[in-house]
Amino acid sequence: MMAILLLMQVAPAATAADTTVRVTFGGFVDTYYAWDFGEPPTRDRSFAGGALFTTQPARHNEFNVNLVFVEAKVEGDRVRGRVAAQFGTSVVSNYSGEPATGVVSGPSASRYLQEAYAGWRAGRTVWIDGGIFYSHMGMEGWVSRDNLTYTRSLVAEYSPYYQSGVRATWTATPKLVTQLDVVNGWQNISESNAGKGAGVRLDYSPSPNATLSYYNFFSAESGTRLRTFNGVGARVSSGRVTISGEVDAGSQRGAASDGDTAIWYGFAVVAKAQLSSRVAVAGRVERFRDDDQVVVSTGARADGTTNPALRSNGASLGVDVAPAPRLLWRTEIRGFGNHSAVFPDASSTVPARGSGFVVTSLGLRL
Repeated sequence: MMAILLLMQVAPAATAADTTVRVTFGGFVDTYYAWDFGEPPTRDRSFAGGALFTTQPARHNEFNVNLVFVEAKVEGDRVRGRVAAQFGTSVVSNYSGEPATGVVSGPSASRYLQEAYAGWRAGRTVWIDGGIFYSHMGMEGWVSRDNLTYTRSLVAEYSPYYQSGVRATWTATPKLVTQLDVVNGWQNISESNAGKGAGVRLDYSPSPNATLSYYNFFSAESGTRLRTFNGVGARVSSGRVTISGEVDAGSQRGAASDGDTAIWYGFAVVAKAQLSSRVAVAGRVERFRDDDQVVVSTGARADGTTNPALRSNGASLGVDVAPAPRLLWRTEIRGFGNHSAVFPDASSTVPARGSGFVVTSLGLRL
């Protein structure tokens, strides 16, 4: 009996559930200089000739800021959230397609919010978030530091980077995470029609060094036209080498020139090798095709005729150097070749079939 009483005296009391909410602050600065071999006269690479080919680097022969953001994160047992304000030439380029229906929303208001969402843990492994958040589609993200290459692949550029709505994330098992999104539409914060969009994502990690992903999306675009999108991706690391790839395909009813369903597709494969603790090299091959110009318009020529569609192959090679903690210097050369002449060329009054640029960037994690 004495032993039992003694144990009761030294045993710690049951602790209450940890309700502490942690708030952290951070940010990122991504500066760059780029030289486009086509030498666009306005220095706008992303809008040369009226076409939007890539969102970064957006300017030619100019020192500028690709992306800068500051953030505040809230993490707790039952609540979470993130607010991040942003600016940069890639931001202006990416948000140029925001609808401007009405007077209190549109690109001038939306572009400065990278994410702004509030979340609640509705179950043991289920979170519900509402607001503006990153897209669930693709294998590459919006922030350059998080990708294997400095610039983003065409499949990433022509699928949403951000969404506005509500999402549910369920960690079904330690190896499987599922997500359901219901949002305004295909990369838009301001609503453009009466419909909404929805999609799911599945990430399966059979090991800590491998992830297989599937994602889709369905929405009513251009009024009542149904847009569908499906993609699969994988990322595998072995030693100092990481390989990531994805294949995306989309369709939209009635968007073809003859009124039939239009189809576009693309793929990208990236390999990165960590040569030392401070130096890495990355290479990429890719293809993108959109015959009916559903998600990428190639613009118009001086005579008013429309340029041919984007049916492009591309490749890039980059070198990353980390001279100090939090600092990353990235240099990349990238080129494209198209089936028909669509790329701006300052040396000629007609477009060219090829395009290329070199960019160097210095990024700092705050």
